[in-house]
Amino acid sequence: MNRLRILASASIIVETEFLMSTFRRQAVLGLVASLVLASGAWAQTKPYIGFVYPAGGQQGQTFRVTLGGQFLDGVDSAFVSGEGVKAKIVEYNRRLSPQDIMLLREQLDELKKGGTKDAETKQLIAKLEKRIADYVLRPQSVAISNIVIVDVTISSDAKPNERELRLGTPRGYSNPLVFHVGQLPEVSAEPMSTSQLQVLGKEEESLRKRRRTLATRANTGTSDMMSGSESRGGISETEVRIQVPCTVNGQIGSGEINRYRFQARKGQRLIISALGRQLIPYIADAVPGWFQPVLAVYDANGKEVAYGDDYRFKPDPVVFFDVPKDGEYAFAIYDGIYRGREDFVYRVTIGELPFVKSIFPLGGQIDTALTVEMKGWNLPSTRLTPPTKGVEPGIYPIGVRKEGFYSNRVLVALDSLPDCLEREPNNTPATAQKLALPIIVNGRIDVPGDWDVFQIEGRAGQVIVAEVSARRLDSPLDSVLKITDAAGKQLAYNDDNNTDTISNLKDVDWGVNTHHADSYIRTTLPANGTYYIHLGAADRAGGEEYAYRLRISDPQPDFALRVEPSCVGFRSSGASASVSVFAIRKDGFDGDITLGLKDAPKGFSSYGATISSTQRVANLTLSTSLDATEEPVVLSIEGRATINGKQIAREAEPCEDRMQAFLWTHLVPAKEFVASVSGNQETAATPRRGKRGKK
Repeated sequence: MNRLRILASASIIVETEFLMSTFRRQAVLGLVASLVLASGAWAQTKPYIGFVYPAGGQQGQTFRVTLGGQFLDGVDSAFVSGEGVKAKIVEYNRRLSPQDIMLLREQLDELKKGGTKDAETKQLIAKLEKRIADYVLRPQSVAISNIVIVDVTISSDAKPNERELRLGTPRGYSNPLVFHVGQLPEVSAEPMSTSQLQVLGKEEESLRKRRRTLATRANTGTSDMMSGSESRGGISETEVRIQVPCTVNGQIGSGEINRYRFQARKGQRLIISALGRQLIPYIADAVPGWFQPVLAVYDANGKEVAYGDDYRFKPDPVVFFDVPKDGEYAFAIYDGIYRGREDFVYRVTIGELPFVKSIFPLGGQIDTALTVEMKGWNLPSTRLTPPTKGVEPGIYPIGVRKEGFYSNRVLVALDSLPDCLEREPNNTPATAQKLALPIIVNGRIDVPGDWDVFQIEGRAGQVIVAEVSARRLDSPLDSVLKITDAAGKQLAYNDDNNTDTISNLKDVDWGVNTHHADSYIRTTLPANGTYYIHLGAADRAGGEEYAYRLRISDPQPDFALRVEPSCVGFRSSGASASVSVFAIRKDGFDGDITLGLKDAPKGFSSYGATISSTQRVANLTLSTSLDATEEPVVLSIEGRATINGKQIAREAEPCEDRMQAFLWTHLVPAKEFVASVSGNQETAATPRRGKRGKK
């Protein structure tokens, strides 16, 4: 029982199959359960994951993933949303105390004594040596210092797209993190060890000791690759040779630059796109609140030939590299201000892949044929016809495919109001485009300094709304709106619409978009007559990608809902839990909104709740009659309100409340709202036999 004492007392591993027999596993888990139930914080500490690395993998592959988080004791399952991906917990390593390390060293010395050792003892010795070597007394971030190892298997027919990964514990499911199913061969460095706390003036002493070995995953197995490392001017560097196309995964350490060398041919149009901010939207103790990836491309002589530190208004860069001649090139990735630790995770995809830079128009009317014109690189065609029949108004992602590879996704808006195209010239009131309301205009700020002007006829006391949809549709346009009368007198003006906040500290509607650049005006016309709506760019920028949709209409009262958090956990039958539901009121809607579960699955119910006309948020209580669940149960919360004599229902979008740089918080959208029932307290730490259920 000596080996069991080592594992149990230090809580090294919750479940490691090759180290423990069934009897030993049950004993250790029973001890963990007793420790958990002795804590008064059992219900207050929600499981949290701060990074997943690598943040994706290739179809048809099995690989190992490392997650860092907090409050993960008893972790027993991992789930990836969608079909075709399975995940299995391999190991859990909680953060150790100095007393734990002292005990481990004593037990390691005891194990090493004696003569011949069996295979299990040797494996246990190696495990303890690794845990001691990885020990960090003062982690740079305690919130990501508990480590979970997961094996992920992606089926060959899994749809390539963005998913979500969650961990399951007796307290319920963790927050989700982005996880990609990709199509290309993957290259991944070994995961970093825990970063030490940096001391001001002594940052270089805290640079991580990275394991320099790297591996590739491809349909053909492990491919040849060269790797190396060097130090220049105190900045740690690694370099890896890759074959294009592929996706590379890495973590940026403090002051670190990662380099990838590849062969390219003259005339190739390579897309090099990085995901960083899109993987982990906010890092609360970092400024500006996220990883800022920077990409630079060099030729064989080390000359910089391409560079990108963002893509339009998004922090994640995309480099469009038109290869000038045959030869060897390299790209480097690093943080814009040379920060780094385990949660500075990236995925960079490189290849002659399709990439859509812009579409026009940005949307259309439902049940009406729509053809959009595409601009970009390596596209199979210049036109795309998204479906509009029988769909609900909303914003939808679309893309194209070339030679089996999917492009990036772009956004198209579908609305119930009629729409039209902007017609030039319309730069002044004298040449203004005449409109009949209601209408949505699809237009562009074609050149820098351009203004588009529209003429309408109004009545005294008439309330009209002018609203721009551009930034929310990924257009780079930073719009500005103004309304003038026939004499040129300005009646209303708006630059950025930023009304969906609570106490100016919580961003409810915009998610990860920190620049609320779409303009909105609701005003009352003073007299009968002619009026002009002027639309321009606040920064006087312009071009074919600066597209917009301008709605001019009477108020269209409506609302949207956000629910936080995106998961809820119950201990057992009869238990209840509460979630926060936020209302986003549109065009002056001030009615009551009644909340409840939509098409509640068997065993789940909700107590009635209402967001009154004076409220922005209300708590909704959910309950269960189930004893336990073995997999996530997807729930849907909806709100109902009466608008203009008709009852309207809107489904709440699940979100996680995330802090940006110490103060401002954002509701970051998630793909699913899930529930779990762990069972009674006596069996709360017993592993669930979880598998991903069909949606």
